[in-house]
Amino acid sequence: MAAIDDLLGRIADAALRADLERELAPLREEQQLGLVFERHLPEKVRLPGLAVRRGLTVEVRADPESPMWQVAKVEKGEAHLVRKADNGTVLKERMGLDALIVVQEFGKPVYPGLRSVGRVEKGGDKPYHIVINAENYHGLQVLRYTCAGQVDVIYIDPPYNLGGDLTYNDKRIAADDGFRHSKWLSFMEKRLALAVDVLKETGVIVAAIDDTEQAHLRLLMDQIFGEQNFIACVAWQGGVKNDARFTGGGLDYMLIYAKNKTLLTDLGTRWREPKESLADVLEQGRLAWEASGGDHLAATRALSSWWNKNKKRYDPGLGDNVKVDVDGTVIKVSDLSWPGGGGPRYDVLHPETGQPVKVPTNGWRFPKPETMQAEIAAGRVLFGPDHTSSIRRKTPLAQMENQVVRPSFYSDRRAAAKQLKDLLGEQTFDFPKDPAVLARWIDLVSGQNKDAVVLDFFAGSASSAHAVMLLNDRDGGRRRSILVTNNEVSEKAAVALTKAGHIPGDAAWESMGVFQRTTMPRLKAVVTGRRPDGSVHSQGSKAENVEFLTMTYEDPDRVKLGAAFESVAPLLWLMSGASGSRIDKRGAGWSVPEDATYGVLFNENEWPGFCEAVSLRSEEITHAFVVTDSDAVYQRVVAELPSEVQAVRLYENYLTSFAINVGGRS
Repeated sequence: MAAIDDLLGRIADAALRADLERELAPLREEQQLGLVFERHLPEKVRLPGLAVRRGLTVEVRADPESPMWQVAKVEKGEAHLVRKADNGTVLKERMGLDALIVVQEFGKPVYPGLRSVGRVEKGGDKPYHIVINAENYHGLQVLRYTCAGQVDVIYIDPPYNLGGDLTYNDKRIAADDGFRHSKWLSFMEKRLALAVDVLKETGVIVAAIDDTEQAHLRLLMDQIFGEQNFIACVAWQGGVKNDARFTGGGLDYMLIYAKNKTLLTDLGTRWREPKESLADVLEQGRLAWEASGGDHLAATRALSSWWNKNKKRYDPGLGDNVKVDVDGTVIKVSDLSWPGGGGPRYDVLHPETGQPVKVPTNGWRFPKPETMQAEIAAGRVLFGPDHTSSIRRKTPLAQMENQVVRPSFYSDRRAAAKQLKDLLGEQTFDFPKDPAVLARWIDLVSGQNKDAVVLDFFAGSASSAHAVMLLNDRDGGRRRSILVTNNEVSEKAAVALTKAGHIPGDAAWESMGVFQRTTMPRLKAVVTGRRPDGSVHSQGSKAENVEFLTMTYEDPDRVKLGAAFESVAPLLWLMSGASGSRIDKRGAGWSVPEDATYGVLFNENEWPGFCEAVSLRSEEITHAFVVTDSDAVYQRVVAELPSEVQAVRLYENYLTSFAINVGGRS
């Protein structure tokens, strides 16, 4: 409403202004608390590779300020173009097809395909990490088709909207743009609305952000994911500016939401992580016990002395109230009184004197004497020399290896930039996230799931995929990451390339984009251990497979005729788990490769053999894709296939999905 108020204030005619105010009055009354922002004109995206044809919208490829034209017809290598000028005049133009590029407004159907641009194979039969070079809105549409309800964790690090780091409608948003916050929110809303559908019901999203948009993003995510599903706002102190006027700053945040927090609670989900340096305390307790010759009191004194000298290096709770028990076990002792007061009071007899020990002022922690006696019998109660001393609960420190997750931490962000530069041999990306930090949080929010699927649709430098690989290296997991990033060049590089006479689409221009210059070479270097220049960086990852794909935009008529199968093929492979062989070529009959997780029936007349081949491998096959226009044939195939195999009809399923798959929840 603020922008509307500003426009109303510019109306000189008082009567007209009053009339408009009366018209807007009901809207003002209905306005609710929460996030209110202007939803700007739909974004548009250029669709490289899509042929210029009648009925499409195009722009002049070399002109970033080009108006949009409608293609009236195409003949003899030229497009006949029309558009309406601001004054209503219909303008006409002819232009060579090579000078034009197809554009599409968001919210209108696109029919995407994928084309492989490289792969790294070092992981045997493990599923592939997927990296898609695409506009992330359309990339999410692909994933909503191929991976709906399959993703355990979404981690995103979107543009922070600091000025120049976000492109909206092919223009960078400046820091002084009066609508920059609402443009950013419009941009984010469309993508987050799609992201909801790819998450499992037990899935979690983690969104990194800083102070510029943190408050806005929190409200937007409340709106999309539901405020009841908010879990935490984690604060990451990554550095301090000593010359700052007010505070040192350096804070980033991670907003964490569940798709269904109630379900996580009902399943008993608890996020815990190992206590750092617990092994140090246990080792010192062991050494103290050996040095004492089996005297637990002397060992306790020695352990306490070591702790007092070194505790500044550790978490305060790690070594406080830690003792060595009579059998040499390092134990943590704690209070046995009722929290808050008002607990039960009953006699607990000292095992040596037979007299009741002192009852705590707050009463006992356990409501029944039987429970207390069970704890004593299990050896979990520590008595003093006689009944005049208090008793305490004891727990072996080794059993307390995990702790609750703390929603704030310090980790210097500069280390990540240095690591990435060392990995690639040059600085190609500003302010990458630390993969070690991301690995920690991805592991936590996935519940240490070794098979977790992790999505990042603002992938940039690929820190999230690097983090997933670190986790797999650590515990032998089969986690897989799915990344979506475009090949956008930085503002500085774009200026230099333009001055040199290059335009988007040129080889020189594309070589400076984030996908080609950072995302793909980084992951290749992580897996192979070799930098882009061939020099050795490390031994590489133990066992990972990565597939690099670029999105294409297909003509739905060609898809319907089966002429675009090679572009649709990777989508079918993704839907089946991105594991094993991919059926890349259109066959004459059917195909069910021995190491594939799906099959494709190309010739409907050969359905009996196809169904038999799928049935023989029903334990490995997850999907059966059936190319047919016949309802009867499709239903017959479905009836013959094993019940655990999901049948998908081509190309109807694909075309229908993308015809309506134009937006997410709102």
